[in-house]
Amino acid sequence: MPLLPRIVHVEDDPDIREIALIALEMVGGLEVVQFSSGREALDGAVAARPDLFLLDVMMPGMNGEETLQSLRAMPEFCATPAIFMTAKAQHSDLHKLVAAGALDVIVKPFDPMQLATQVIAIWSRRP
Repeated sequence: MPLLPRIVHVEDDPDIREIALIALEMVGGLEVVQFSSGREALDGAVAARPDLFLLDVMMPGMNGEETLQSLRAMPEFCATPAIFMTAKAQHSDLHKLVAAGALDVIVKPFDPMQLATQVIAIWSRRP
C-alpha cells in the first residue's frame, strides 16, 4: 500500500469535519490537517505540506473547484493530487469534478468506517 503521509481536508461544516477527522485518523491511521474554508487552506497549505487534498465542493466564499484551482496555481501544489467530496451525486457533476483535476469524487454522506479505505484506494490509482 503506498504511503499517504498527510492529507489536507477542507470542509466548512464543523460536524462533517469532525466525523472525517475521526474516520481518517482514528479509523484509518492517516495524518490530517483540516481547514474550514478555501481561503484558510490557501493560507495554511504550505505549512501543512500535504500529499493529498480532500476538498468539499460546496463551500461559501470559495468553493472546492476554486480552491483547487488556486492551490494548483501555487508552485508547491501544481501536481498535488486532490479528491473532491460532494453531496451532488449526478453523473454530470462527478464527471465535471474529475475534469477539473480531481483523482476522483467521494459522495456524501460517506461511510465513516470506509472513508480512509476509499481515500487510500483512490490515492493508489493516481498516475
